[in-house]
Amino acid sequence: MELTRDEQAWLDGRAGEATRLALALVVRVGELFEADRLLPATQAHIDACLYTNDAGLEFAERLAALGARVRVPTTLNVTARDIRRWQAFRVPPDWAEKSRRLEAAYQALGCLPTWTCAPYEQGLVPRFGQQVAWGESNAVAYVNTVIGARTNRYADFLDVACAITGRVPAFGLHLDRPRRGRLLVRLDEIPAALRGHPSFYPVLGYLVGAIAGERVPVLEGVPPTVRSADLKAFCAAGATSGALALAHVVGVTPEAPTRKAALQGAEPEETVAVTLAEARRVRARLSPAPVEGVDFVKLGCPHLSLAEAAEVAQRVAGRRVRPGVEFWISTSRAVAHHLAESGHLEALERAGVRLLTDTCAMTTRIDGWGFTHMLTNSAKQAHYAMAGGLEATLASLDDCVAWALGDGAIEAEEALWSG
Repeated sequence: MELTRDEQAWLDGRAGEATRLALALVVRVGELFEADRLLPATQAHIDACLYTNDAGLEFAERLAALGARVRVPTTLNVTARDIRRWQAFRVPPDWAEKSRRLEAAYQALGCLPTWTCAPYEQGLVPRFGQQVAWGESNAVAYVNTVIGARTNRYADFLDVACAITGRVPAFGLHLDRPRRGRLLVRLDEIPAALRGHPSFYPVLGYLVGAIAGERVPVLEGVPPTVRSADLKAFCAAGATSGALALAHVVGVTPEAPTRKAALQGAEPEETVAVTLAEARRVRARLSPAPVEGVDFVKLGCPHLSLAEAAEVAQRVAGRRVRPGVEFWISTSRAVAHHLAESGHLEALERAGVRLLTDTCAMTTRIDGWGFTHMLTNSAKQAHYAMAGGLEATLASLDDCVAWALGDGAIEAEEALWSG
C-alpha cells in the first residue's frame, strides 16, 4: 500500500502510540482487501460505543489512556442504556456502570454524544460523494442509498480507527466500480397501492437483503415520492436479513437516476420480479403471532425522526394506552429535546407512552420487564425480538398506534395486503 509522508510518519509512531495503533489496523484491513492507498474521510459514526462485553470497554479505555483523539467530526451510535433514566427502565446497575465508562471513554476521544442509530437525520449529515467511515448497518445502508455518500460496513474498532486517523482504505463502496448494480429487482407485479404504503418497505427490505447477498441491488418500481421514513425502514431491514450496504432505488438514489446509470451501462447479472405472494410470505415470517397477545408496542428502530415522533404524539394526545400494554418509542436526545419544548413530550407521557432515549429496546436490558409479545413497525426490531425469545407482530406505524390505543384490530392494512 502506498502511504503519504504523513501517513507513514503516523505508522512509524511519530504522532503517538494511539495513532500508530489505529493506522496499523486501518492499513492491515486495507491490505487484506488489496487497497492500494488510503482515502481522507470527512466524518465517522462509531457503533463500538454500545456496551456488549468487556473487550470493547478495555479497547476504548486503552485508547483514551493513550490520549487518542479523533481527527474528523465523529458521532456516536446508541449506547446500552437511557443515560438519564436507566433506573426507570430497570437496567441492572453493573450494566449501567460499564456503559457509563464506555460512554466516557469515547467522549474523551472527542466524539460527539449524539447517541443515535439515525445520524443521517440530524447534525453531521454528509453530502453526496463524500467519503465517510460509518458503523451501524442501517446507517451505512441509508447513507449510501439515500444520500449517496460512500462508506463500507465498518465493524466495531475499525470504525474507531478510521475516526482517529481520518482515513479509510480505498476498496469496496468507496470506489466507483464496486457500486455498480448487479441484481435488478422489479416491483411491477406489486399493486401500486401497496407500493405506496409504509407497511411494504420493511418487508421489501427484508426480502431484498436476503436475496441480494453481497451484490448491489437495483430497485425498479419504487414511487419517486417514497418517504424518507420508508427508505429508512427498507435500509434497516435489508441490512438485517443480509449484507445490504447499498441499494440503487431508481429515480431516488442520487447516482441512479435511471436503471442504466445504476447498472453503470452493463446488464444485470440476475433479474428478480417480486410477487405479492412472495412479499406476503416474508411478511408472515416477520409477523408470525396474532396481534391479540401483544403486551409491548415498540416504535423507533431505527430511532424515530422528529416528524415521526411528533406524529405519534399528535395521535395519542388526550388518549390513554390500553391497560396491560407497555408502549415505548425510541429516539435521540436531540429529538427528545424538541418534543419537550413543543409540548409533544407531555402529550406522550400523559397517554402512558414511555420515551426511551440514547438506546433501543434491543440494545439495552429489557429482561426485567417480562415481555412476551412485541408489536412493531420495524422488520429489524421484529427480527431481533424473535431472536431474543419474544413473539412478534409487524404492522405500520399508524396501525401500531391505533392498536396500542385500543382502536381495534389491524384490519385496513390486512385488506391492503390481501390484494
